[in-house]
Amino acid sequence: MLRALAVDDEEPALEELLYLLGGDPRIGTVLPAPDATEALRLLERAREAGPDGAEAVDVVFLDINMPGLSGLDLADLLGGFAAPPLIVFVTAHEDFALRAFDLKAVDYLLKPLRKERFAEAVRRVAELTRAVQGPANAFGDQVPVELGGVTRFVPIADITYVEAQGDYARLHTPHGSHLVRIPLSALEEQWRSRGFVRIHRSRLVALGRIEELRLDGGNLTVRVGDRILAVSRRNARELRDLLARQAQGAVGRPR
Repeated sequence: MLRALAVDDEEPALEELLYLLGGDPRIGTVLPAPDATEALRLLERAREAGPDGAEAVDVVFLDINMPGLSGLDLADLLGGFAAPPLIVFVTAHEDFALRAFDLKAVDYLLKPLRKERFAEAVRRVAELTRAVQGPANAFGDQVPVELGGVTRFVPIADITYVEAQGDYARLHTPHGSHLVRIPLSALEEQWRSRGFVRIHRSRLVALGRIEELRLDGGNLTVRVGDRILAVSRRNARELRDLLARQAQGAVGRPR
């Protein structure tokens, strides 16, 4: 059950948000806020309660044009939280869509709200929340993937690297690739213990699958099978350190 915060400075619009959220079975608790400043106060209190506290908020349904602190301003501030809630913008204006998605909004709903479209936004939030909480580990050493209406189970040990594609991740194996609705950030956290490391903001790679590390003109790349993958400067040092420790461990093991 999701805990939602609804934010709108216009009372009829806020009441409509509360009505729609209250009628969705995926929503547990709904908190109202008449402006972004009050919403920030509620969210700060939730953050102080800790990730397991009863005050935790999963998603904010947020108007944009509000006096004082705008919805975009609030979303920007929430981006600095260690574990920010998901954001769904609810507005009468189309002009802010690009800025909204730059702020990693899950959805952008236009007023007047349509019940079916609103339910789709809640579905997206529910799926992303489940993904972050651990669906990639739900089947132990395998990941369920859909292919032509059939669910297959891909062993994590077969995955060589992973690429982000929006809210999805593409899992690459020696036999093909599979698209799953799991954020790359969730996989990074869950699969770190399985030897996966981020080499780029949009890519994870299995350390044990790296066959070659190459530095060319200041640019670092790795070879995984027949693919050459770029390593960002930000991630290069961590990758080198991990590979060095892996090599030392291999040398130190008895034969």
